[in-house]
Amino acid sequence: MKSILKLIIIFLFVSNLKADEVFLKYLESALKNNPKLNSERSNLKSVKQNINISRSEFLPSLTLEGSHTSSTSSNRTDSSGSALSDTNLDTETKSIIIDQKIFQGFQGYNSLKKSKLEVEKATFELKKVEQEIILDTANVYFNLIFKDKNKKFNLSNVDLFERQVELDKARLQKGQITLTDLAQSESSLARANAKLITAETELLGAKANFERVIQKIPPENIFFQNGISMNLPQSLKRSIDLAKKNNPELLISKYESLIAEKNLNIEKSKISPTASLNYTKSENSELSSTIDKTDEEKVMATIRWPIIKGGKNFSSIKKSRFDKEKAKLSYEDSVNKVKTDTINAWSNYQSAESVLLATKAQLKASEIANEGITLEYDSGNTRTTLELIQSRSLLLDSRIENAKAERDYIISKFKLLSQIGDLSLGSIKN
Repeated sequence: MKSILKLIIIFLFVSNLKADEVFLKYLESALKNNPKLNSERSNLKSVKQNINISRSEFLPSLTLEGSHTSSTSSNRTDSSGSALSDTNLDTETKSIIIDQKIFQGFQGYNSLKKSKLEVEKATFELKKVEQEIILDTANVYFNLIFKDKNKKFNLSNVDLFERQVELDKARLQKGQITLTDLAQSESSLARANAKLITAETELLGAKANFERVIQKIPPENIFFQNGISMNLPQSLKRSIDLAKKNNPELLISKYESLIAEKNLNIEKSKISPTASLNYTKSENSELSSTIDKTDEEKVMATIRWPIIKGGKNFSSIKKSRFDKEKAKLSYEDSVNKVKTDTINAWSNYQSAESVLLATKAQLKASEIANEGITLEYDSGNTRTTLELIQSRSLLLDSRIENAKAERDYIISKFKLLSQIGDLSLGSIKN
């Protein structure tokens, strides 16, 4: 009894939630638990450390060194061949070394700039994956709603045809219809059962996809009442402008081009002269038999200018030039692709809205027609069994098409937001 009461309370709670609240709960779960998204979050944290690594090139390095050497000399003789006594020598050295790079041909500067660009790129890669997860979540969530409705429509259709077959059997005995009419009803029932089996199979597949993407078991009762509103652009021009500014794929391509440019500058700097300063302070104990201890300080300035490294440096520069040109062309292609994809997303959104309005009108007309034909058939008027079957088939198709149009319309909104780079939890309002 307690378990039944608990289920009733849960059902009432879920029923009182708005459709967008239910969806947002599943969306938050997907964004929290998705392995691919968490991997990108870790990648961003890792890439951010490159900035500190690059900055360290401008700072001095401090090294502590210590060594201890023991040597023994035996069987010693002088120039006349006379034996000398054995000697033992222990040497201990302690050093502090400070290195400071003075100039690296702007290699450090370009490396730091490159690291910052890599962080920006990783940020947009994370945003891209986040948008993909939101879009996948919307797809499986609203597809599950559609498949659930599809099953219920087909189940209702089977019930209607089962009642019709029973009614037609009685009418056949009274001589009101022919055997052909009964055969038509039985054939329609068999077809309705086949469609129901297909709908049930598709629903199982939708539930499996739901669990895979959202990482939660799908609910038994799921619904949608157009409770989700979004900040959508009001024109195609506005959509294109936003996509050029915010589309993650385009921005990733842009930063790849900028990174390739920095890579070229880094390779150029490798053939530039470099300057460094080194300071060493050493303490040596028992350096020789006559010197027991000595302290030494040394300052050394070094200038290096690599001229030729077997052609490797010049080949590296050429390779970086080709990579830069490749990245630039890829960015130009991405600009054109994003514009085309945005136009398609806007067109699909507009088309989906028109189709939804058309299917609503079609569904209303089918309901009116089916109600009238059913009343006329039940009253024994001139409506034939075939006309009733056709009317119910049209009604079933209208219901399914309208449910599909609802799904396609809401998904088209998510796709448009994704294309303009504005698909996030914040863009989905209550």
